[in-house]
Amino acid sequence: MIITEIEIYKYSIPMVPFTIATGTMHFAQNTFIRIHTNAGITGVGECSAFPMITGETQNTCFEMAKDFASLWKNKNALVIEERMNELHAFTAYNNTAKSAFDMALFDLNAQHANLPLYKFLGADKKKELKTDVTVGINSAQQMAEQAKRFTDQGAEILKVKVGKNVKHDVEVIHLITNAVGNKIKLRIDANQGWNYNDAVDVLTALKDYNIEFCEQPLHKHDDHLLPQLKNISPIKIMADESVFDHYDALRLINANTCDYINIKFAKSGGILEAQKINAVSEEKYIACMMGGMLESRVALTAFAHFATAFSNIRFYDMDTCMLGHTIDPVVGGVTYNNFYVELPDAIGIGADVDEAYLKTLEKVVV
Repeated sequence: MIITEIEIYKYSIPMVPFTIATGTMHFAQNTFIRIHTNAGITGVGECSAFPMITGETQNTCFEMAKDFASLWKNKNALVIEERMNELHAFTAYNNTAKSAFDMALFDLNAQHANLPLYKFLGADKKKELKTDVTVGINSAQQMAEQAKRFTDQGAEILKVKVGKNVKHDVEVIHLITNAVGNKIKLRIDANQGWNYNDAVDVLTALKDYNIEFCEQPLHKHDDHLLPQLKNISPIKIMADESVFDHYDALRLINANTCDYINIKFAKSGGILEAQKINAVSEEKYIACMMGGMLESRVALTAFAHFATAFSNIRFYDMDTCMLGHTIDPVVGGVTYNNFYVELPDAIGIGADVDEAYLKTLEKVVV
């Protein structure tokens, strides 16, 4: 199955501003690609640039995608690892851009095998995917009000963004718990926002709340402090920005820095490397979460396939499209049934972007 042509789009999606410890996003900086083949099969891929975390923007992804497409033209789409190694040889990083191409290759290969992606990845049946929903940084009162709105809508797991100010972070969890009650499960995410002393202060202050884990309490350059923090913290630690590949995962696990790991395609470069991160984690009895940036339901559907395929993926942070996307241009794909993410029965990924919307976007064909 030979690659004949690749379409590349600046796939911008307007959204309500979303704030985490490292900054605010006003629109989803996504890139969408379609890989065409001589077999008449087309694969789709999407990546979402989050420059404060990965160092990539929509513009860098778009430009790198042109080079990647040139490398792959007239090549065999059925040898995934060979194709991805070409991208790794071409550029050392740019994992976000790579993830769109990886996704499209897996879509092509699953379609070629006449299987839904989760079955192509080795699963025999679907599983229940209950996502959390994220409360972005705002005033403490506004965050508590938003949390209450989510739980009134049926949310059972809230992911609360923290990391800007210690006093504010503690107050937020207190107000949210007062608003929603102790039965609602909380997850907190500092996005590298605390120093070591801040992390100790907040995590110990929150020991009596129903908090499942804390994501990325320290900046990744402070990974060496995580073992000490993990020993002190009454709340379990999940590594996120510290883990881009399976070498990172193995290093952190062997150093006893974390209880869990968050897998995101925008960090790993896609499904191929994400499988390796999960395998290393599972071997060391470290459960993983399926996370994302600000992707549309195209990439979200790929996330759901991946999370379904591996039993070690036990936590689901797949509320991407609940975070204020003001439009949904996706055809097919996953649907939200309250806070459950449900996969379609289509082969491959089973999602695409509406042609009318694509016509409004900047595009190049290689």
